Amino acid sequence: MPPRTCPYCQHCFQPAECHPGQLVCSGPECQRQRRTHYRRAKFARDPAYAEKCRESARQWRKQHPDYWTQYRQAHPHSVTHNREQQTGRDCKRRLTNLANNTLASDLTPCPAKVWLMGPEWHNLANNTSAHGQLWILQALPQRKPVATPLANNTPLASCPALPA
Repeated sequence: MPPRTCPYCQHCFQPAECHPGQLVCSGPECQRQRRTHYRRAKFARDPAYAEKCRESARQWRKQHPDYWTQYRQAHPHSVTHNREQQTGRDCKRRLTNLANNTLASDLTPCPAKVWLMGPEWHNLANNTSAHGQLWILQALPQRKPVATPLANNTPLASCPALPA
């Protein structure tokens, strides 16, 4: 049999003679990934298998009700780490659920600054929890184009004039 390449570790391996259809090398990490991939695929395509697994987990939890209490006592570092992670998740959830504040829904950083100007600025309601830093100006009256063109190779040279 010709050698094959393991899809997980990318190393070449010789399939076992008793398993000519072997697709994954015999490394323990690669075998663990193969089993995990199989189980996830089986879960997705077989609802009876998924329900059987869930029922088995329920039964185990019923037989071991104090498992997590003992685990937390034996692993205080894990408790601290989980608390820190949960604090971050809670903060993110609060930010995305802010009512009447569309600025907080996109949590990606932006270097822009927002400044709201004009006669209608006082009519903005319920948007005080997000501090904006972007200049928004009302349209200026259109002026005649300047006779001297802007410097070559600048994107501003081809910008249209502001609308009236």
